[in-house]
Amino acid sequence: MMVSMALQTAFTDLFSLQHPIALAPMGGASGGALAAAVSNAGGLGLVGGGRQDLTWMDTELAILAESTGKAWGVGFQSWATTPATIEHALTYRPAAVMLSFGDLTELVEPIRSAGSALIVQVTDLAEARQAIDVGADLIVAQGTEAGGHGGRRSTLPFVPVVVDLAAPTPVLAAGGIADGRGVAAALALGAAGALLGTRFLVATEALVPAWAAKAILEGSGEDTERSTVSDVARGAPWPSRYGARTLRNRFFDEWRGREDELAADATARQAYQDAVTRGELLPDPVWASEAIDLITEMSSAAEIVSALAEQAEEALARAGTR
Repeated sequence: MMVSMALQTAFTDLFSLQHPIALAPMGGASGGALAAAVSNAGGLGLVGGGRQDLTWMDTELAILAESTGKAWGVGFQSWATTPATIEHALTYRPAAVMLSFGDLTELVEPIRSAGSALIVQVTDLAEARQAIDVGADLIVAQGTEAGGHGGRRSTLPFVPVVVDLAAPTPVLAAGGIADGRGVAAALALGAAGALLGTRFLVATEALVPAWAAKAILEGSGEDTERSTVSDVARGAPWPSRYGARTLRNRFFDEWRGREDELAADATARQAYQDAVTRGELLPDPVWASEAIDLITEMSSAAEIVSALAEQAEEALARAGTR
């Protein structure tokens, strides 16, 4: 194996990182131990604040703050959080706060006042322009290949458009990146690094049940699909513009394209819950990137970060000789 040489970018400079790699703040999965492990390995670890309650967040942020002296952050869903929740998280002194999905206008001021860096994830050009208007320090351009909730733009064409639009603000690429070749591709597109989610769902430190990790390791990108069926079936109040990429199952296949029907059919939604109770469907949707074919084993977060960085360097070196 080659000796790792740090890839320096505007992103690594901003947070004094060794590698241009960030952990996606996945609600319920990116806890304190995982975020700390990513930061300690030279990347940027982000706890998934999501819509979690303050007790959960206090537990995980305390673990994180006690486990690393490196830069770290916390992420929230803009449509589901409040300035007060963000102010509470800021008492732990994160280096960054990431906002995703929805209008963030009222959420920016507490972050600015605390002196934390503002990271904004965007899924289309309107969101990118808003991120620029509010003065984001770092923008994440998320493509539709990403696992979990997102938009409709594909990573490959979307990232360079956002890079050009946002310059000189650095941009991270996200969506369908699961190995170092994807990180290298992000850099080649002009991004300052990559934010990865699904790859870290099979990190040993992730707060993910064994059945979900197993499904990701055994699944294929062709088994994933973006739709709103999972949210409608569960009664989750996500804005309909952000479909969720999950592993398919028979219920999702049955109701694809019929979400309005499903929303109006309480019996059908109860049937979904009954199937979960009987063990015929997994307890929760498995949020999974289209790149899961590349994810073949459980590893520690440190091993994942190291492998991503080394593979990226090798990919860039190969490209440079052609």
